[in-house]
Amino acid sequence: MSLSDTTEIHQFVCLDDNFGVLIHDRESGTTVAVDVPDAAAYEAALAETGWNLSHILITHHHWDHVQGLGELKTKTGAVVIGPERSRQKISELDRTVEDGDDVLCGPYEVKAIATPGHTLDQISWYFPSIKVAHTGDTLFALGCGRVFEGDKEMMWASLSHLMHRLPDDTTIYCGHEYTEANAKFALTIEPGNEALEARAKEIADIRALGKPTLPTTMAAEKATNPFLRAGEASVADALGMAGQSAEAVFTEIRTRKDNA
Repeated sequence: MSLSDTTEIHQFVCLDDNFGVLIHDRESGTTVAVDVPDAAAYEAALAETGWNLSHILITHHHWDHVQGLGELKTKTGAVVIGPERSRQKISELDRTVEDGDDVLCGPYEVKAIATPGHTLDQISWYFPSIKVAHTGDTLFALGCGRVFEGDKEMMWASLSHLMHRLPDDTTIYCGHEYTEANAKFALTIEPGNEALEARAKEIADIRALGKPTLPTTMAAEKATNPFLRAGEASVADALGMAGQSAEAVFTEIRTRKDNA
């Protein structure tokens, strides 16, 4: 029996538009949380599922990803793993990682992928055995994070790294429910993309029912996310930037989103 057969994933809303995620292995009892926007929401999710938290993986230091960390760690005794660059900002870290490091959370081998840009310390976490990744605030469904601490060239390099590192069938979780607004913006960049048009309609229907649009997949993002499609000639053409570099096209798209 493979890990994917014994894994359950529970996603739930924290704060206003953040998501909490629990990854649980029935065989070992291992339960991994990614980020802790709100301790009470995690405590409720653990009570609902009956799972015992063993590990917490942190993507970056922003308050809406770690403000519940201290309380949850104290109550559960979970081991906290996060970016080495966060060491001075997150006091609860038990272990730190850098790009390319592997950590073992029970039966799960988890790969740390540095994806700076939104913040300099941002780590995306990849579970190859179950084909799952959590990209924090780097890659969103139909979007990407604002560039606060790095620069746009750095963010494009991080997104490119994820595109090359994560197989198309990877299920992707991320930090926020921004998808409907991202879809509306994406249509201003690539209005002739039929896959995007269909996805935007599907997203509007999902949100009308109050349901989450996440997780997504790498294949869906490659086909419809304008920030990942900056290297496509059709996107450059649509922006009047034919022949310019993917980095330049990405910078233009990100700038337009910042000003939207």
